[in-house]
Amino acid sequence: MDQRSVTLVRPDLAEDRLGFFRWGRIAGKVLVTNDAGDWAFLSEEEFSDLLAGRVADGHARFQELQRKGFLRDGLDLDALAERVARRNRHVSRGPHLHIAILTLRCNQTCMYCQTSRETVEKTDVDMSPETAEKVVDLALQSTSPAITFEFQGGEPLLNFDVLRHFVEFARSRNERAGKTLSFTLVSNFTSMTEAAAEWLITNDVMVCTSLDGPASVHDWNRKWKGGSAHEEVVRWIDYFNRRYVELGREPRLWHIDALMTTTRRTLEAWKEVVDEYVARGMRTIHLRPLNPSGFARDTWQTIGYTAEEYLDFYRRALDYILALNRQGVEIMERTASIFLIKILTSDDPGFVDIQSPCGAGTGQIAYNFDGRVFPCDEARMVDAMGDSMFELGHVGSVTVPELLQHPSVRAIAAASLLDAQPMCAECWNKPFCGVCPLYNFVTQQDLFGQRPRSFKCKEYMAVSAKLFELLANESDSETAEILKRWTIMRPRLAGDGRALKEAP
Repeated sequence: MDQRSVTLVRPDLAEDRLGFFRWGRIAGKVLVTNDAGDWAFLSEEEFSDLLAGRVADGHARFQELQRKGFLRDGLDLDALAERVARRNRHVSRGPHLHIAILTLRCNQTCMYCQTSRETVEKTDVDMSPETAEKVVDLALQSTSPAITFEFQGGEPLLNFDVLRHFVEFARSRNERAGKTLSFTLVSNFTSMTEAAAEWLITNDVMVCTSLDGPASVHDWNRKWKGGSAHEEVVRWIDYFNRRYVELGREPRLWHIDALMTTTRRTLEAWKEVVDEYVARGMRTIHLRPLNPSGFARDTWQTIGYTAEEYLDFYRRALDYILALNRQGVEIMERTASIFLIKILTSDDPGFVDIQSPCGAGTGQIAYNFDGRVFPCDEARMVDAMGDSMFELGHVGSVTVPELLQHPSVRAIAAASLLDAQPMCAECWNKPFCGVCPLYNFVTQQDLFGQRPRSFKCKEYMAVSAKLFELLANESDSETAEILKRWTIMRPRLAGDGRALKEAP
């Protein structure tokens, strides 16, 4: 609604007394938000007072709304600008997440695989030691003070010798670069050995796996000729967590993280999925919908669902997770946590897919096994589907400044800037949200996409709305305290002040 139409509807609108804000109605209240991430719930009467300029000195909400920048009277523009800058400092940080695809080989045939897997015997899709060294040298050019290398595949353990060389070479090179380095392995665990596990533990390589729920769900989603994939995952989760304790490491910091992917098989098993994570001692569960790329798109009729079906699953699972927390069980839902950090703190959690602009090429870079460089792993998947338009160059012939200035990176940044997105620019959720242009490209063949048709838009709006509904209930202080706890992210490694990792 433009200013002219607002004036026609509200002839008492006191434009000269208002700061900039967006608004929407949630839980019977009016929610106002601004670009600094400040927000407030108002009654209809208070909202009318705000619009009419009646929130002045002496009004019950005057001091709060003035402090948060919703009023021009006494507006501290410098403080407001500082808060906006703090929430957007990721723009000038430089690429911090570097995803290295060590191999396309995999020993599982997952229903939703999106990585264009190859068979275990096809060794010509492994990253070479020489390419790994070039990846390290390129990544260390980033201006980011902290660098996370995330090893993916395929199944990266099938190229374990190069993984080990990669870590050792990076630490050697970093003696001169002086970055805070961290390493994360994303593995299905079916190729794990005790020798590999002990090396990973000794060398502080964080480990993340896939756990889609109990065996009835996990083994249906993730086929493995060697037997029950769920049995192997559980065995190695227990192994790593036990060894961390034996070595005296803090369990709240050192434990196995896991990712789950929701298929149609999962929708009615929301309680069983959460219970499986609790049984495994997991402190975090990241509820995630399917990615439409790769093989998942081809089998959508079997495993897919509508946004409404997924969100019904999500709300049920989230309510159950909150109920468990009220009973003393410590488990956090990761998507909610990402939004809560933005809603309840002045920080951004560093999750590159939910930023404005998004972090593709500016916050993360993905390196294919053959050394070709992409702005993100989703762009690499588009290439695997036959479209190389997002390839940025090769590790042996490109620099980080050249990557950042590449037309594809600039186009992605422009398409993910919410201020320029129709509907997003006026949305109350804009300060807390983000958009992935590659997701738009895959699903709508357009980097900008159309928000009403976007699964992601529906998901993020529903998650934020659910959280604000909970926060609007002033009588439920217990839930409010639980949500505040979910904003606390402690780094495992000294000097790394970000969230532990960004999920692939």
